[in-house]
Amino acid sequence: MIIMSDKKIPKATAKRLPLYHRYLRYLLESGKTRVSSAELSEAIKVDSATIRRDFSYFGALGKRGYGYDVESLLEFFSKQLNHEQLTNVALVGVGKLGQALLNYNFQQTNNIRISAGFDMDESLIDTIQRGVPVYDVKHLAQEIKNQQLKIAILTVPREYAQDITNKLVDAGIQGILNFTPRRLTVPENVRVHSVDLTNELQSLIYFTRYYQDGED
Repeated sequence: MIIMSDKKIPKATAKRLPLYHRYLRYLLESGKTRVSSAELSEAIKVDSATIRRDFSYFGALGKRGYGYDVESLLEFFSKQLNHEQLTNVALVGVGKLGQALLNYNFQQTNNIRISAGFDMDESLIDTIQRGVPVYDVKHLAQEIKNQQLKIAILTVPREYAQDITNKLVDAGIQGILNFTPRRLTVPENVRVHSVDLTNELQSLIYFTRYYQDGED
């Protein structure tokens, strides 16, 4: 039996939950019924002490000497990640990176889907790209409100990023995955996760040169 804890979990733990969920789903599909923290550690490259501490925030998830029941743990994390509910996402910027994201469209998960694209390129407006309708960015606020979207992916040029962000926030967007190099300013009730591919690659190059253990 899984016992819930009322503790608010750290952000670092929250970021690891999708990783745990993905590997547990793989284990279940492989026919494995239980797993230890040491086995999880070896597979996902997170030390076992961190895994046990992460799991402890949620209460009693496993038994000493037995490990964790894969199916029960997967079900628990699915609920934590709201995997039983489909989340539709807006994509603002349907250029090369946007097209790549549309092509991917979160195929490894069944609870996230890009449902609307926005751009200012007339050759893209009012077309269907990878099964997703593309709207004029002028209609951004209207469509986000009509479709009740709360999450957006931003892949526009740097000079447009803040202006688009302001419009997203005004339309009711609560979370933005930012692929632009610009640091965005948003109200406290809006969360931004930035993905700077150049910085990530430079960081990777640095670590491969000066660290030999494979961990960051």
